[in-house]
Amino acid sequence: MAATDEIVEPWEGLLARGRADERLVHESVVPPRAGSAAPIPDELHHEVRAALARIGVGALHAHQRDALFAAIDGPMIVTTGTASGKSLCFNLPTLQMLHVDPRARALYLYPTKALAQDQARALAALRLPRLRPAIYDGDTPAQERSAIRRSANVVLTNPDMLHVGVLPNHRAWADFLANLAVVVVDEAHVYRGVFGSHVANVLRRLRRIAAAYGTEPRFLLASATVANPLELAQRLTGLEEIALVDRDGAPASQRKIAMWNPPLMDEALGTRASALSEAADLFADLVAAGSRTICFMKSRKGVEVILRSASARLRQSGHDDLVDKIAPYRAGYAAYQRRELEERLSRGDLRGVVATDALELGIDIGDLDAAICVTFPGTVASLRQMWGRAGRRGRGLAVYVAGEDALDQFFCRHPQEFLERPVEAAILDHESEQIHAAHLLCAAHEGPLAPGDAEVLGPSWRAHAERLVSAGLLVERRGRFQLRRPEEYPAARVPLRSSSTDTFALIDVTVGEVIGTMEAARAFSTAHEGAVYLHMGRAYEVKQLDLHDRRAFLEPFDGDWFTQPRKETMTAIERLGERRETMGVTLSFGTVVVTDLVTGYQRKSLADHETIDFTALDMPETAFTTQALWYELDDPVLGPDAYSERLLGALHAAEHAQIAVLPLLAMCDRWDIGGLSTNAHPQTGRPTIFIYDGHPGGVGITRQGYLRFERLVADAHRLVSECGCKHGCPSCVQSPKCGNLNEPLSKGGADALMRRLLSEQPRHSTN
Repeated sequence: MAATDEIVEPWEGLLARGRADERLVHESVVPPRAGSAAPIPDELHHEVRAALARIGVGALHAHQRDALFAAIDGPMIVTTGTASGKSLCFNLPTLQMLHVDPRARALYLYPTKALAQDQARALAALRLPRLRPAIYDGDTPAQERSAIRRSANVVLTNPDMLHVGVLPNHRAWADFLANLAVVVVDEAHVYRGVFGSHVANVLRRLRRIAAAYGTEPRFLLASATVANPLELAQRLTGLEEIALVDRDGAPASQRKIAMWNPPLMDEALGTRASALSEAADLFADLVAAGSRTICFMKSRKGVEVILRSASARLRQSGHDDLVDKIAPYRAGYAAYQRRELEERLSRGDLRGVVATDALELGIDIGDLDAAICVTFPGTVASLRQMWGRAGRRGRGLAVYVAGEDALDQFFCRHPQEFLERPVEAAILDHESEQIHAAHLLCAAHEGPLAPGDAEVLGPSWRAHAERLVSAGLLVERRGRFQLRRPEEYPAARVPLRSSSTDTFALIDVTVGEVIGTMEAARAFSTAHEGAVYLHMGRAYEVKQLDLHDRRAFLEPFDGDWFTQPRKETMTAIERLGERRETMGVTLSFGTVVVTDLVTGYQRKSLADHETIDFTALDMPETAFTTQALWYELDDPVLGPDAYSERLLGALHAAEHAQIAVLPLLAMCDRWDIGGLSTNAHPQTGRPTIFIYDGHPGGVGITRQGYLRFERLVADAHRLVSECGCKHGCPSCVQSPKCGNLNEPLSKGGADALMRRLLSEQPRHSTN
């Protein structure tokens, strides 16, 4: 038998070609890790031990045993790597409680339906007579729901269903809630930003209603690696005393890391070959070479494009038989289609799958050889989750295909730093006023708000409730707050994945059906008349935006252009929270009011992004209050640009670069952040740059930028100074979401400005 280091893997030829044409910009090897085993505790109920034997588990990983004992003592969060067996960390203590107390009930929360289905299959495989699991979500037939409420002792659902289907109807769940012993929150790292802030309120409402039925369920959380697991668990649940289990005792396969950069097509403009096309070729070649492969792409449309291109490449290379062995997986499919794909994946029928991040999470899709991530997925933590899928037969390949976006190219220039960069902190704020107030209305529908609720709902609840009284939504009677109109159903108006309750309906006029909804704050810039809008991977052209009835009328679109809005943005400082002097500037954090006015839009060619024309629009202003950092610059740091024409271009380019790298400090996407730069702000009287949370109320993203401002500037300066373009490109200072259509921008001015800021930083400062 050949020595281990002489094994030729099926991807070696592909990597050799990448080295030859310089697409492969970095490769390294993550060595295998031996696991740390622990015996199954004798204290575990004998029926549960027998069930483990039936599925071939003769010993536990060390962290699974640690989690079992921690969960028996109290609330717990476990945070370990991909495929480390986190499910057993909460299943074992839950099964123990269900067997010790036959009346006990458990609630499992998953961010996606696929994960709930996967866990239901895993629980069923245990064949425990006392275990009665059932899925309760939007796909559950109405005629089965009553029986589930009555007899299931493990209910698997999602936060959306808990919010809109369970808590408002808690009387129908009275017996379940009166015996609720365990609440499992899996994939807890997903609950960040706006979604996490909503879910944190939903979990507090659950604790409040459970207490009304006399129970105090134990919360067990599981998460991928994040920088702040304990803080995340505390912010999500509102509980202070939570045990942390983070010693990963699972073995890990050897993994080769490959960073792949599409070739530069135009050096001056910084344009590169399509990342989607490169990924499709890699995916097809790996599948043809015999590697079971998963390819991750953020957008649904991108998933379909990669699959179509990969199918064509397989046919061209004589592998027609493999075309039926690859499939896409994304949101938007019917329930039966998702189930079929999941079963084919778990059975090993598919050789390859192209997926959105729906499969990044812990669903069991069998053993894989290779995992491809196309463009930066938003966080280092997410990338490592995706890469963790690779490693069948003890070895795996993890590929990162860069796009032309600023962060992608930044990482290609600094691959080692990228690979060694610590994972980000998960940020959420359950007391963000707009979100918190919406859930107070939901809580008041479930039962009158009273002084004792501060312990669960938080200290701000009364101030927010009094504002809701002033708005005519609540009434106060003898210190208790109730809905002014009890017949209303506020949960139906609060989508958990949006910070706004003001939405527009999206209507496909060819079939006369509502195909989705959109926040009002986004509608003016993305669903204006003439906009090309992507929904569920399909392109539509907006024919009319009805402002009165909150409807957008769309038609299917197959043109060869896309649209980009032009906006005028203004910021007004509403409240100063904190201020400090650093790097020669006055840095502030507080609350601002952002006012946007969409003035028109450009049509741009899909092929080369060249501008076709500009159309003016007559739209109303929109305004929202949010959190922001801002800094005021004085003449010494402005240098020779202080009174020059390129000052605004320098400020604008520096703002773009800092927004581009802020996701490295907080778990967010650049689309969650907005900015404004001005050479004379009316309130500061100075050249000022604002960076703000792009969601009403804010969720703490720019707070991270304020606290680590020095690191933010340093990363942004490296991004700009090291880019090889002449005047600015998508890899450094151009932004795909710029309301001013990337005008004016001065890459050189931004480089010089941030260099002067860094020169003012004390050498001992570390952030």
